[in-house]
Amino acid sequence: MEERIYDLEERLAVFAARVVIYVNRMPRSPAGRYYADQLLRSGGSPAMHYGESQGAESDKDFVHKCGIALKELKESKVNLRIQFLACLMPQTDQDLLWLTQECGELVRIVGKVIANKKRRQGG
Repeated sequence: MEERIYDLEERLAVFAARVVIYVNRMPRSPAGRYYADQLLRSGGSPAMHYGESQGAESDKDFVHKCGIALKELKESKVNLRIQFLACLMPQTDQDLLWLTQECGELVRIVGKVIANKKRRQGG
C-alpha cells in the first residue's frame, strides 16, 4: 500500500508530477491532445496556487488563491471523468485510476482548508 503524504503542498506537487507523466502517455488523437493539454494546465496549477497562498498577504488573499486551486482541481476531476467515459485511456489504467481518486481527495481537502479559514475569519 502506498504511503499517504499529509503535507498538502507536497501532495499537490506529486499530483502535478503524476499528471505530467500520465499526459505524456496519452494518445495523440485530436481528443487525446485536447484533454491532455487541458489536464496538464489544470492539474499542475493547484500546486502553484497553493504554494502562492502560503505567502498570502491576508486571509482573504489566502482564500482567493486556494479558491483558484480548488477550481482547477474540480476542472481536472471532470476532465479525468470524461477521459474515463470516453475510454481515451484504458479504464483499468492505474495512473488514470490513481489520478481520479487523488483528485477527488484533494478537492475535499482544499475545500475544507478554505471552509476552515473562512470560519476562523468569521465569514
